[in-house]
Amino acid sequence: MAASPDLVATLVADPNRPVLTEALVRTAAKALGQETEPAILASGIAADLVVPAGRPPGDIAEILRGVLGGEPVDVIVQPLAGRRKRLFLADMDSTMIGQECIDELADYVGLKAEVSEITERAMRGEIAFEPALRERVALLRNLPVKVVDEIISSRLSLTPGGSALVGTMRANGAYTCLVSGGFTLFTGPVAAMIGFDEHRSNRLIVEGEMLAGEVEEPILGREAKLATLIELRERLGLSREDTMAVGDGANDLAMLGEAGLGVAFHAKPAVAAAAHARIDHADLTALLYAQGYREGEIVGA
Repeated sequence: MAASPDLVATLVADPNRPVLTEALVRTAAKALGQETEPAILASGIAADLVVPAGRPPGDIAEILRGVLGGEPVDVIVQPLAGRRKRLFLADMDSTMIGQECIDELADYVGLKAEVSEITERAMRGEIAFEPALRERVALLRNLPVKVVDEIISSRLSLTPGGSALVGTMRANGAYTCLVSGGFTLFTGPVAAMIGFDEHRSNRLIVEGEMLAGEVEEPILGREAKLATLIELRERLGLSREDTMAVGDGANDLAMLGEAGLGVAFHAKPAVAAAAHARIDHADLTALLYAQGYREGEIVGA
């Protein structure tokens, strides 16, 4: 029987709150045994602990979270080999941007509270994504398309670290795709702003200069996100281990599960519990540190 591969536990803090002191790193290393040698990736922000094979990743993560004493530090445990990824897929709403675009559209017709409630239930997995999307889109009938440009310019905020994440991965030969259950009217501009190679999402039907209140079928949801990952992986001739995906909602779970590293980013509890890794405190540069990048290697840092 082949030996189990060594693991690496990456500790990551928010760059705006660099609480990962050397003392905290030493405490974490000691909890895993004296043979664990820390490597600082970014002072106060990120460190690696290489862990010899033998313990389940989940056990290691729980030990580390316990000794961190409630400090806002994320823990990602994965095989050391193959951690540098060559394909990256990302959700858009509440992941690469801080908003839910459909909720912002609904605000223009005075229905943000109603639509947000449906969005939240869908993201928690309480209702199916596709019918929930149709129901919300129907409420947008006769909304002027020009509202989209206003929302993009005045209401959307890029999640910190996203451009550095995509730029650094692309600079190192990775392919990147923004894949969203949202709409091409938003993913096109957002993908361009962040620097993705391509984007995929749903198309809103437009009649004249107004939204028709309908979305083109088939709807891009949970299964389409999974299919996109598999399609791009096969097209690029990559293994499962070469891939990484990030998202926050229930419709991301199949994609996260199929990726070599599936990361739940500031996600709903059920999503965070099911993903390979979870980021609750740090920004999107955590996904670079998880791949072993050091601060000086980050594009735009």
